[in-house]
Amino acid sequence: MKFKTFAAFVGPSVFMMLLFIAAPLVSVFIQSFQVTQPVLEQVEVETCTPGFLTQTCTTEIKTVPVLGEDGKTITETRWVGLESYRNVLQMDKFWEAVGNGSWNDIMQIDFWRALRFTLSFTLLTLPLVIGVGLAIALAVNNAARTIRGPVIFVSLLPFIITPVIGSLSIYWLFVGDGILTAMMERWTGTNISMFAQAWTIELLMYFYRVWHVAPFAFVIFYAGLQTVNMDTLESAVIDGASRWERLRHVIVPHLMPLIVFIALIHLMDCYRVFEEIVGFRSQAHVISLQWLTYDFMTPDDAGNRAISRASASAMLTMIGIVFLLVLPLRRTWRDHKGSAH
Repeated sequence: MKFKTFAAFVGPSVFMMLLFIAAPLVSVFIQSFQVTQPVLEQVEVETCTPGFLTQTCTTEIKTVPVLGEDGKTITETRWVGLESYRNVLQMDKFWEAVGNGSWNDIMQIDFWRALRFTLSFTLLTLPLVIGVGLAIALAVNNAARTIRGPVIFVSLLPFIITPVIGSLSIYWLFVGDGILTAMMERWTGTNISMFAQAWTIELLMYFYRVWHVAPFAFVIFYAGLQTVNMDTLESAVIDGASRWERLRHVIVPHLMPLIVFIALIHLMDCYRVFEEIVGFRSQAHVISLQWLTYDFMTPDDAGNRAISRASASAMLTMIGIVFLLVLPLRRTWRDHKGSAH
């Protein structure tokens, strides 16, 4: 009786959970094929200006939005198919730039400029995060027990700090007469502007991401190191294996599932990079796909939002994440099947 009750409870619960997860995605997907615009009408407007003897009046036709009884603008929603995706991708300009062999022209298109940075940021920081996190974990694991606690605490501080606050902290160290900029200017004897060109901004973003996320990898790796078979390590030492050989042939294979796990989390999180764009105020030089979606949602001077293009940009971002996750997920599935057999 209890089993039936539990089964009856789990079924609707799982369904509601899936519905809760899928509902926003379905809504964004549908909105990417729709455009909502205000209903407009043409009205005749007469404008009069006072003269010396008589008024001068002019009549012109203006297009204005239709207001409802509540005083709000009336809108209409229509299906536009893939038009929003075409507006975001701008494939005509892209192929024209490719035909001309002009990389600079491609980088003038917002989506492809954002995609270039997002992919570079994600793929370049991934090995750095894994390498730095593993190095910290090995150092802490080999440190004296009396200092492990303080070292772990200090190592976790960058991960505890809120991302926007952390990026702003790095920004103020280098912007204008920041502490580090002033030190470098005094050392080199030249004026340094770290935020006047894109490549220096990107370097600071890479540094911040590794500084912020490496502690997460460190915690995971440190926990994994506690489960390494000490008999295997001792046998490797007896066989004359060097420290590097023990790391390569014993420790890294043991930590491989954790490496894949960290890679999955990093790819999903880093592909949605947004805080660095805001914190480093890099919109004039560097933008990401997530920031591009946010920009579409920002009201223009008339108060209108490009919701359809924002939805299309969000869907393209989601598709990119899925493609990035295919390789580590395939490895995980292959390892799972191998262990099952």
